[in-house]
Amino acid sequence: MSQKVVREVTRSACEQADRDDPLASFREEFELPDGVIYLDGNSLGVLPRVAVERSRMVVEQEWGTDLISSWNKNHWFDLPARIGGKLATLLGGGDGECVASDTTSVNLFKVLSAALRMQRQDAPERTVIVSERENFPTDLYIASGLIEALGQGHELRLIDSPEELDDALGTDVAVVLLTQVNYRTGTLWDMRGVTERIHDIGALVVWDLCHSAGAVPIGLEDASADFAVGCTYKYLNGGPGSPAFLWIAARHLDRAVSPLTAWWGHADPFHMSSDYVPAQGARRFLTGTQPILSLATMEVGIDLALRVDQEALRQKSLALTSLFIRLVEERLPGHPLTLLTPRDEERRGSHVSFRHPEGYAVMKALIAEGVIGDYREPEVMRFGLTPLYLGYADVWDAVETLRRILDDEIWKDPKFQERDVVT
Repeated sequence: MSQKVVREVTRSACEQADRDDPLASFREEFELPDGVIYLDGNSLGVLPRVAVERSRMVVEQEWGTDLISSWNKNHWFDLPARIGGKLATLLGGGDGECVASDTTSVNLFKVLSAALRMQRQDAPERTVIVSERENFPTDLYIASGLIEALGQGHELRLIDSPEELDDALGTDVAVVLLTQVNYRTGTLWDMRGVTERIHDIGALVVWDLCHSAGAVPIGLEDASADFAVGCTYKYLNGGPGSPAFLWIAARHLDRAVSPLTAWWGHADPFHMSSDYVPAQGARRFLTGTQPILSLATMEVGIDLALRVDQEALRQKSLALTSLFIRLVEERLPGHPLTLLTPRDEERRGSHVSFRHPEGYAVMKALIAEGVIGDYREPEVMRFGLTPLYLGYADVWDAVETLRRILDDEIWKDPKFQERDVVT
């Protein structure tokens, strides 16, 4: 199917590819506004239709009628672990290794702290956290804040490219913190190979899956990963601000200690003991009362993702991103567009990034024309190619709109120069 598009890039060929697409029926599972080509699922996924009814059920029946009995009657208390179990299945983990809770930032603080604590017990000379300078900023902020809180001479060592990783892996490294798909460029790390190299020098690894969960097949256990965190509101379509998740390898569960020992992580929270006894499995990393409305609607997106053949998803993702890159370079050759995303499909996630000197204004003009992507500094336009609700003809039309905006210099309109708070 994708080869047909590659041989003859016309809109008719794209339409035929859509008719042949084995994932095409999933588009009907989402609410998509008319006249919109949505290329921002890498930042906020769209609304699953079933989530509307699920939300109504939780608000009107479970909260409105059943009230506090819903903690037992409707199994509210079990939601974080139940959804965590589903996420573990999706991510290639096992029972009891994952919970849905809090935000990615909070979960990162918890697992990074746990990993450092384990290393302090086993190898106190290891005091370095390695990460990428291009990592999502909050990951670096969390690591820096934790180092400051520890106050024991820990260091954050940053690399500027994947090629620099091996040189940074010395005997002083405790933990390596990497995002599987880079938020700005879409570059994909080889999780299994990199994890092996990190383990070879005695360090642990924390994987941030925010830009890969739901878009890239992930095998955490197969890769022998140690810890992972991620969000659910991007490719998993959990809704704005939906709870994140954390995953801990089974071999670490008995030793991993959360720095936030709170009552939902207690083995018997309603015993109301003044002494903390951790729950079994990843549940010990829960903190306070969970956001039930968000968890309930988020579960809809997780259930939908579990129905998808992950290899078919990956193949369509690569076909869409390759088509987008080719069309931009063939149809917009005279414009100052620089591809930041790897051409090598094995090193690419599910979004494509181009740099343009007026990237912000161009993206704002695109959004005004119904092609919704987003912008990241410096000068980077990001286009999320989400296989479940995007087709090949959508890619063709999006690139044609971009061509018109650049050819006709529509982006020069003063209204597109004004910066919004959220980009």
